[in-house]
Amino acid sequence: MNRPTMLRAFVSARSLRALLLVAGLSSGGIAAAQADPLPSWNEGAARKAIVSFVREATDPGSPRFVPAGERVATFDQDGTLWVEQPVYAQLVYCLDRVPALVKAKPELAGVEPFRTVLAGDRAAIAKLTAKDLERIAVATLTGMSVEDFQSDVRRWLQAARDPRWRRPYTDLTYQPMQELLRYLRANGFKTFIVTGGGQDFVRAYADEVYGIPPEQVVGTALETTYGYGKDGKPFLAKEPKLLLDDNDAGKPEGIHLMIGRRPRAAFGNSAGDRQMLEYTKAGDGARLAVIVLHDDARREYAYGPALGLPGTKVGAFPQELYEQAVKQGWVVVRMKEDWKRIFAFEPAPGEPAGRSGE
Repeated sequence: MNRPTMLRAFVSARSLRALLLVAGLSSGGIAAAQADPLPSWNEGAARKAIVSFVREATDPGSPRFVPAGERVATFDQDGTLWVEQPVYAQLVYCLDRVPALVKAKPELAGVEPFRTVLAGDRAAIAKLTAKDLERIAVATLTGMSVEDFQSDVRRWLQAARDPRWRRPYTDLTYQPMQELLRYLRANGFKTFIVTGGGQDFVRAYADEVYGIPPEQVVGTALETTYGYGKDGKPFLAKEPKLLLDDNDAGKPEGIHLMIGRRPRAAFGNSAGDRQMLEYTKAGDGARLAVIVLHDDARREYAYGPALGLPGTKVGAFPQELYEQAVKQGWVVVRMKEDWKRIFAFEPAPGEPAGRSGE
């Protein structure tokens, strides 16, 4: 290329870039304008509130700007990031482990509630009390090393299938929330799971499923003890003693203990998340509290009992919590109207429906 031709090309390129910049459409701007970070969200008040919060929190010129080090977002898991009905996945895991437990400890075969679980009578199992389930959980989640437990959880997740969709539980994460996790991280937020579920249970898969490393998972935790194996190698053993109950007020307490910063954004779906959302919203500056209402029985489940939805013992969202959310300026996400699709295996909006495993 001769000099005049090179000069014309250079000038033309500079002129084009100048025009794009004036229009606010640099090459990066074009890509950002074309790539919707939340394609599974419908336009509406919930999406608008989330996007506005992120823009204000990350704009250095905004009075609500949040320094990068303070950008902490916490997410409940069950019912917020993945399906929690008809029972929590971790409870299914505990029930599935009972036969192996009884094989190792035959004396439990005739003891309740293990005898009922072994019999396989679903109606009887459904009538087990909270105390019965707690006893099963303690027995099946302890007495092994942390590494052995997490390996067992991963094996179970590979084989277990949800009874409705006949898919792995890890397929039942909500696509809109997966997009939200990535959107927040792309804007400098550090994302944490703060769950009432078992901390070691969730840590076994959180990185692979949500892109959240184990050190960013805060959950209900049992004590561990340090010891040595037969080979002389040190290990941590899970003990049947509660260290942290990460439900209700335990969530902000756990956040302080494990994270050390008040979240700028928090996401939940039930009465067990109320204190975490209150704690987040009570801070100064840009804050976002979001609560998910399950009101789509066709695509997922509908339960409350807020707004006249059916009551539930799993992930209850009472009317008084809904009224508190409205009064305190929390964002209420309604699945039926705010989410275009719920799961990644569903056809994207506008695509023909296929065999989705329903």
